Amino acid sequence: MSGRVGRARHRSMAAALFLGASLFLLTGPVEATAQAHATGQRGATPLGIHKIRHVIVIMQENRSFDSYFGTFPGADGITMTNGRPSVCIPDLRRSSCVSPFLDVTDVNGGGPHSHSASVADVNGGKMNGFANERDNSLGTCNSPSDPACIRKRSLNPDVMGYHNAQQIPNYWRYATDFVLSDHMFEAVDSSSIAAHLYMVSGWSAYCANTAPSSCTNQITGPDPFKAFDRAVGSEILTGKTSINLAWTDLTWLLYHQQVSWAYYIQKGNQPDCANGANEVCPRISQSYTTPGIWNPLPLFTDVHQDNQLGNIKPLDSFLSSAKDGTLPAVSWITPSGANSEHPPASVHQGQAYVTALINAVMEGPDWQSTAIFLGWDDWGGFYDNVAPPNIDKNGFGIRVPFMVISPYAKHHYIDHQTLSSDAILKFIEDDFLGGARLNPKTDGRPDPRPDVRENMTKLGNLVNDFNFAQRPRPPLLLETNPPTDSPSIPAPFVGAPPCLGCTQIPAG
Repeated sequence: MSGRVGRARHRSMAAALFLGASLFLLTGPVEATAQAHATGQRGATPLGIHKIRHVIVIMQENRSFDSYFGTFPGADGITMTNGRPSVCIPDLRRSSCVSPFLDVTDVNGGGPHSHSASVADVNGGKMNGFANERDNSLGTCNSPSDPACIRKRSLNPDVMGYHNAQQIPNYWRYATDFVLSDHMFEAVDSSSIAAHLYMVSGWSAYCANTAPSSCTNQITGPDPFKAFDRAVGSEILTGKTSINLAWTDLTWLLYHQQVSWAYYIQKGNQPDCANGANEVCPRISQSYTTPGIWNPLPLFTDVHQDNQLGNIKPLDSFLSSAKDGTLPAVSWITPSGANSEHPPASVHQGQAYVTALINAVMEGPDWQSTAIFLGWDDWGGFYDNVAPPNIDKNGFGIRVPFMVISPYAKHHYIDHQTLSSDAILKFIEDDFLGGARLNPKTDGRPDPRPDVRENMTKLGNLVNDFNFAQRPRPPLLLETNPPTDSPSIPAPFVGAPPCLGCTQIPAG
């Protein structure tokens, strides 16, 4: 079955009957935007966007922008003086401060990444809470064999470590040859649960039942963590759950405008604990049949209503579709723990996994009409120097790496716009849905979300990362395991003074 819009429908007969029964819900602005899409009336959105017929969102785990690109030339990164970091943040456990350092290790510990940890790390815009939060989390790290615990108990808190082209050469090559965004923020000031919900729906809420009107704003996720784990576990065993994600996600709009989509899950263990405040927890297995943080769509009631559960697939299905040219219009890809880069996962193994995915697309027949959005869901407790901007009552989280890879992507371009995963939703909506939004006033499933994130005035537009007039660029096939040639550079010693010329950010 072809994956191109207008050819692949991914609908069963029952879904088609449901569409006929529910068309009366989709009137007014949605119909108008659909007509605009058909006639090419785009307003401020360039018609060239329609050269992109396949959007692929690859979402990795738990790295701040500075931890991967803090020293990338031209980016808004770590402040340096004479080639050395010139900032030092408090480390109260040692009555001193600690500076960012080049971390050549492949396995990192990271730090807490819950909502409260984010608030503490940002510390009112000072961006100086990372080391103290890492130290305070040691009490939750009880397994002496866990690499995260070993790293966390080492002298130097690796939340202050950063990698460069020697450790992650492929990521830096993509950033050099395509587009690197240096102001991409986590969509919400929270952990992986909320980040993955925002990725597909632009909101995170708790819903009392299956009615969209029963949902209330909750940035920490749809339920307390233990209740969420229990509910997901019961779904695996019985097919029933008390978790109702009743608000509207993007697949509802895609279905009603006959746009193909798929959500791909790599089989293995889940990348993280349900509670981002915990550094260590028993790993839970995942596959495309097991709902959870990294596979939330089976928990959305609208996915059941329009009979789209079959669009949630194993990763092998993505690889075969990339090879034979049947990619859907919209794809989301989430990794297993081993390939996620979530501490204590291997950095180079995660990069190899991502490279293999990108190579598969570039080698396939759909490359010339594809945009790949490569991001990381949250900061993982790692240091970043840029305070998140005020956006709305839920707020943006800490900066994360993000790249745009496409034959129409600009070359060696750094995007300084303020972005979040909401910008990905906006790009998809502008490309395939005529600008229709996840808007309770127009989408036919009114929910009480506080605002329409895609329409926020401070949110940039990913269209600016493309040059649709240029000749499509050829594939850039990279080795999945390139040589790193990393020297064994010890981290700078922690103490007083930590380095020459450092500007200490005061505590408080």
